[in-house]
Amino acid sequence: MSEQIPVKQVDPKADPSQNNHKSVELYASRKKIYVKEVTGFFQRIRTISLCMLLGMYFLFCWISINGEQLVYFDLPHRKFHLFGITFWPQDFILLSLSLAIAAFGLFFITTLFGRVWCGYTCPQTAWTFIFMWLEERIEGSRNQRMKLDKQAGSTRKIAKKTLKHAAWLFVALATGLTFVGYFYPIRDLIHDLITFNANGWAYFWVAFFTVATYMNAGWMREQVCLYMCPYARFQSVMFDRNTRIVSYDPNRGEPRGGRKRDANPQDLGLGDCIDCGLCVQVCPTGIDIRNGLQYECIGCALCIDACDQVMEKMDYPKGLIRYTTENELEGQHSSLLRPRTFGYGFMLLLMFGIVGWQLLSRLPLGLDVIRDRGGLYQLGPNGAIDNSYVLKILNMTDSPQDYDITVSGIEGIHITTRTSAHVESGEVFSLPVVVEVEAEKIKDTNTEIHFELHEHDHPEIMIKRESRFLGPEPYHNGDD
Repeated sequence: MSEQIPVKQVDPKADPSQNNHKSVELYASRKKIYVKEVTGFFQRIRTISLCMLLGMYFLFCWISINGEQLVYFDLPHRKFHLFGITFWPQDFILLSLSLAIAAFGLFFITTLFGRVWCGYTCPQTAWTFIFMWLEERIEGSRNQRMKLDKQAGSTRKIAKKTLKHAAWLFVALATGLTFVGYFYPIRDLIHDLITFNANGWAYFWVAFFTVATYMNAGWMREQVCLYMCPYARFQSVMFDRNTRIVSYDPNRGEPRGGRKRDANPQDLGLGDCIDCGLCVQVCPTGIDIRNGLQYECIGCALCIDACDQVMEKMDYPKGLIRYTTENELEGQHSSLLRPRTFGYGFMLLLMFGIVGWQLLSRLPLGLDVIRDRGGLYQLGPNGAIDNSYVLKILNMTDSPQDYDITVSGIEGIHITTRTSAHVESGEVFSLPVVVEVEAEKIKDTNTEIHFELHEHDHPEIMIKRESRFLGPEPYHNGDD
């Protein structure tokens, strides 16, 4: 049993002579949550979004373009294939910008609509809902599952539990195989695992992600959201009184209480809430939304679907629980556009613009120029001045390429060694070159020059890099 630290809630207005403080535990032992299945508008949206996301996850590694997986992270060769485009470590700036887009996108959406990411697209939510759906199909409804768990061990109970965990493990294994398949060609991975030709790391990571999925979605579930996910803790800094969140309307629902279907709640002195508890029964984190906004709420809107069904049966207006804002609940005006959303939105558009510009201007080749630091310069034939360099040429295409090299910046400057290179796909080719200038053409001891690298078959694909040419004091004729 874990150690718990008792914390006392102190009311500064309370009488200190009365010892009526409550003891609050920082961590409560997990109580299994039996989630009731519900249908409705928001559940249909979630089903569509999760099917699309899971479909992309499980299918993208099986789709090939020009012989390469649609999404494949080739770590040994330092290549990343994304939707027909090959990226290299030199494209790291694009990864950084993509992470910035993801961050600002999350901030922007959270400021407007709360934790809709958690409720509709989070992987933890996606796999948890898959596992809950399997549990519902195998063990039955919420009440049936509760009764089954209370029963003594029997053949029927063991069979149902075994089938459920087998189904969970199958989904978890498919998840682990697919994840590793984005780093190890999926077709080769399946074959090598079956024939025991895969390396030990492949077996380890498949097993790791299988166990992680099985534990997180099958056993821990809401505990991941409550205690492991940092988003639940810092979301409040992005919320304000205009953030649209799942909320219960106490002005309309209170005082709550049971009544006959044809009874007029006003005659009974009651609000529209009949205190059926369905909003609690369908909540995957086990909270009561009627207690106000809580960090445990993931914005899944299952309570909205459940409450709307009850309101419809009672012939009451829907929306007792709905997406709304604090201001709207208090009868005040709510603004969708405000400085915070403009700020996040502007940064999001800016990041998209930068990434778009980077992609459009991206060249499938790289060039680094390293000047020989062994000497300042050398005297060449006929009194010419030589500088030595090493050109690092990177072919960022999926096929071998021939390149031509030129140099400019000083009148008459030229390369005396090789001016072409054949570079294999993904190869970083080192080409030593010697650059020569006639002594009388030199105007300074340190002059900026430029190397240009062109694809032989497509000269318009060109990259330019700056370097320095060192020489002696400029040549002067006797007239100066």
